[in-house]
Amino acid sequence: MFTLPVRVYIEDTDAGGIVFYANYLKYMERARTEFIRQLGFELRAGLQENISYVVHSLEIKYHKPAKLDDLLSVSVEVLNVANTYMTFMQKVYSECGVLMVGAQVKVVCVSLDEGKPRKLSEQLKLALSGI
Repeated sequence: MFTLPVRVYIEDTDAGGIVFYANYLKYMERARTEFIRQLGFELRAGLQENISYVVHSLEIKYHKPAKLDDLLSVSVEVLNVANTYMTFMQKVYSECGVLMVGAQVKVVCVSLDEGKPRKLSEQLKLALSGI
């Protein structure tokens, strides 16, 4: 399992100092990107090859609110790897290990020019399946 530390800044919060719900999706996106980068795959290189990755669907549950200055840990776990998509379980924990948010995220590989699904590279599939 991969984890990314994230600090909550004022720009992440609402007027009450609580993380705005949509910002958890940004945290998760960053964690997935860094996870894939750690495996040796750069998203920018994919763009040059007409490849992009888009969120197809997600199921999310908010358990507790994070607040200004909190240090969070965002985890990424591979649930499934198919020909054209990957499914991840992602969780956001407080510094004390309390589950704040959990989500299952399906990410599809698409061709940039047509926006249609395309096969994941065999190298990426192998890297994700080996985890």
